[in-house]
Amino acid sequence: MKRGAKVRQPGHSALARSLTLASLSLGFGVVQLDVTIVNTALTSIGSSLGAGVSQLQWIVSAYTIAFAALILTAGAAGDRIGAKIVFMVGFSIFTAASLGCALAPSVAVLIAARLVQGVGAAMLVPSSLALLNHAYPDEKERGRAVGIWAAGASLALTAGPLAGGVLIALVGWRSIFFVNLPIGLAGLWLTWRYANETVQTPDRELDLAGQVAAIAALAFLAGAMIEGGVLGWMNPWVLVCFAGCAISAAAFVLQERRARQPMLPLVLFKNKLFALTSIVGLLTNIAFYGLIFVLSLYFQKVNGLSPFATGMAFVPMMGAVLPANLLAARAAERLGAPVTIACGAAITAIGCIGLLGLGRGTSYWAICGQLLAMGAGLGLLVPPLTSTLLGSVEKARSGIAAGVLNSTRQTGSVVGVALFGSLVGKADEFLAGTREALVISATILVCAAIMIVTAGRSDSRRRPSSASG
Repeated sequence: MKRGAKVRQPGHSALARSLTLASLSLGFGVVQLDVTIVNTALTSIGSSLGAGVSQLQWIVSAYTIAFAALILTAGAAGDRIGAKIVFMVGFSIFTAASLGCALAPSVAVLIAARLVQGVGAAMLVPSSLALLNHAYPDEKERGRAVGIWAAGASLALTAGPLAGGVLIALVGWRSIFFVNLPIGLAGLWLTWRYANETVQTPDRELDLAGQVAAIAALAFLAGAMIEGGVLGWMNPWVLVCFAGCAISAAAFVLQERRARQPMLPLVLFKNKLFALTSIVGLLTNIAFYGLIFVLSLYFQKVNGLSPFATGMAFVPMMGAVLPANLLAARAAERLGAPVTIACGAAITAIGCIGLLGLGRGTSYWAICGQLLAMGAGLGLLVPPLTSTLLGSVEKARSGIAAGVLNSTRQTGSVVGVALFGSLVGKADEFLAGTREALVISATILVCAAIMIVTAGRSDSRRRPSSASG
C-alpha cells in the first residue's frame, strides 16, 4: 500500500457485502437502463417538445458521448481519490441530471441534462467494479458477485424498452427519468452505509489534456454525422465538424504518446488481439445500438405502434441477450473464444439481412425471429469478447483494458445512432435509409467475424513457436 493511502477494512459481515453489491448493481443497472429506455420514448418526446430526428439523435448521443469519453478518466479518478467517493458523486450527478431530464422544458435543456447524465454514468461504471473487487477479496466469491452485478445490468438492459413503454402509457415520457430518483437515493444510502473505501493513490495523474481532446473528437464526429443527414454532407458546418474531429483525434494520439500517465496507453494496441477485440466491440455497437434507434422510430413513426407496444416489440430481442450470455462460456470452451465471437457476429448479421424486407405495415411476427437472432448474437459474443480482451494483457492492466472496451463500445453506439439516424432523417426516405442501415450493419458484422477468427488463428499459431523458443 502506498504511503498516505487511506482505506477501511472490508466489511465484516456477509450482509454488509451483499448490501454493498446491491448498491453497486443499482448503479450499473441504472446506467444500462437508460441506454435502452429512452429509445421507447423518442416519438413521445418528439411530439411533446417538437423535436426532429436530428434532435432525437442528440438526446440519445449526448449521453453516450459523455459516457464513452469520460469513463477512462473516471477510473483514474477513482484510483486517485477513492472509488467510493467517485461512485457516490457519480450517482448524485446521475440522479440530479435525471430530475433535470424529467423537468426539461425544451429539447436543448433535455439534451444538456442527458449530457450530464452521461458524466454520472461514466463515473459509476469503473468505480462500481473497483468497489466490488474491494468488497470481495476471495476470488471465488468475487466471481459470483461479478456474475450478479453483470446479470443485473443485463436485466436492466432487457427491461428498459418494456418498462419505458409501460411508464409512458400510464404517466407520460417524463416518468422514465423520474423512476431513476428512488433508485439513485437507495443506491446512495446503501453505498454510504455499507461500502468501504478503496486504496487511494494520490500520485495517480489525470490526463486532462487527453480528456479534452477525446471529448472534442467524439462531439465533432457525432455532430458531423448527425447534421450531415439534415444539412448535406458538403455543408460547410458539417465539413468543419469533420475537420475538427480529425484535428482533435490527432491531438489526442499525440498527447497519449507523450503523457507520463496517459488515459489510454497506446502501447496496448501493439497487441493484435487486443486491438482487434476493441475494434470488434466498436463495430458491434455501431450495428446493434444504431439499429435499436432506427427500429424504435420504425415501430412508432411508420407502423404507428404505441410506446407500450414498441417496448413489447423489443422484448424478444433484449430477452435473448441474457440466456445467450449464459451459453457463451460453454460455447467458448468448446469452440474457442474467437470462433464463438464470430458466430455471435454472424448470427446478428443474419438477423439484419432477414429484416431487409421490412416495409410499411410489415407484420411483427414476420420479423420477430430476426430480432431474436440479433439479441442472441449480441449475447453470445460479448462475454468471450470481454474475456479475450482482458486475457490479451497482463493482469496489472486489466482495469484499463476493461475501460478501453467500455469506451470503444460506447463510441460505437454514438457512431451508430449518428450514422443510421442521418440515413432515416427524411420521412420520405425512412424505409430506404433503414435498409441501408441494415446492409451496413450486416457488412461490418461479417467483417468483424472474419477479423476475429483470423486474429485467433494467428495467435494460436504464434503461441507454440514462442513457447518452443
